[in-house]
Amino acid sequence: MDTKAFKRSLNSSQNYHRKGFGHEAVVSGLMDSEYKSSLIQQIRDNNYVLQRGDVTIRLAEAFGFCWGVERAVAMAYETRQHFPTERIWITNEIIHNPSVNQQLREMQVGFIPVDAEQKDFSVVDSGDVVILPAFGASVQEMQLLNDKDCTIVDTTCPWVSKVWNTVEKHKKGSYTSIIHGKYKHEETIATSSFADTYLIVLNLAEAQYVCDYILREGGSAAEQRQRRDEFMAKFSLACSAGFDPDRDLERVGIANQTTMLKGETEQIGKLFEHTMMKKYGPAALNQHFLSFNTICDATQERQDAMFDLVKQHLDLMVVIGGYNSSNTTHLQEIAIDYNIPSYHIDSPERIGPGNRVEHKPLHQALEVMEPWLPDGAIVVGITSGASTPDRVVERVIETIFELKGAV
Repeated sequence: MDTKAFKRSLNSSQNYHRKGFGHEAVVSGLMDSEYKSSLIQQIRDNNYVLQRGDVTIRLAEAFGFCWGVERAVAMAYETRQHFPTERIWITNEIIHNPSVNQQLREMQVGFIPVDAEQKDFSVVDSGDVVILPAFGASVQEMQLLNDKDCTIVDTTCPWVSKVWNTVEKHKKGSYTSIIHGKYKHEETIATSSFADTYLIVLNLAEAQYVCDYILREGGSAAEQRQRRDEFMAKFSLACSAGFDPDRDLERVGIANQTTMLKGETEQIGKLFEHTMMKKYGPAALNQHFLSFNTICDATQERQDAMFDLVKQHLDLMVVIGGYNSSNTTHLQEIAIDYNIPSYHIDSPERIGPGNRVEHKPLHQALEVMEPWLPDGAIVVGITSGASTPDRVVERVIETIFELKGAV
């Protein structure tokens, strides 16, 4: 598919909307009442520290709703205001936060059902209104909705769109897009749909495997076939159709899922740059390697704030956000790397009754810890993912105070 031509066609359609509908004042009031918090503002004003009794809360200096998330939620609210009687759907969660998505359900906004990891668009009729979430939708989904003559409200974060533009540049120059991301994540699925040829690497270890393959030479024909077969088995679900590592790794460009650890994305970019320089020489580097800065400012700010927070004295860390939120998971990783007991919860309801918490250890299933708050004076670090409202963070803090008798 000529994605650029399709995007031009979509942008010119009267049924496609990338901005609000003029209901900003009403929506701003609704969002302030549902998501803002006077307590959180008080903590910000007090140098991100709050003490009650023997509990000290240290809040990360960047956390919670980012601009792109707030924009997406506001556009979803505006859509319901502008289309009060029409059927409205979202192709996925608007953001990875259960309370925000539940609020939209209560506003009679439907979510496209998923069966065996496949979305069932048969529920959408011609003329329905369909919202594309903050992390975007694939070109194929947009084409399907356009063909159904739906009204499309696109809340895709501009930082995600920036990555798509980078992938378009890769494609124009016949570079394979190396995407640092999770191949099942909705944003990476959308990003890869803009590429002709792509390979998705989860982390630095997978990137190193790919670079080792690029540099490896020699061996018998049988050994080369075995190496290729092993490569394809490893990345069978994370590459474009017809991918050939011997052909498609000669020219590569770097892109990323915006919520990945920014330091790792930078390392992966440098690794591929050095690999292509070693393989083809400095003079020919630009013919074989292409890189643009696509690291999201908000993701970077929250990760930097987390690194600052974990260097202070903390007895434990609470990370608040959806369990399927990639940026929240990476915040938890930072706490774990600093050997700080870390509890990832998606809502205040995970705490209690009593001194217990239902939390999600990194890459594991939910588990219950009881007791989880130590006796005596404690210092609790708090941060939240980019999809978590301040009101949710407030309720978590108040619940901790209650458990410690510090109300």
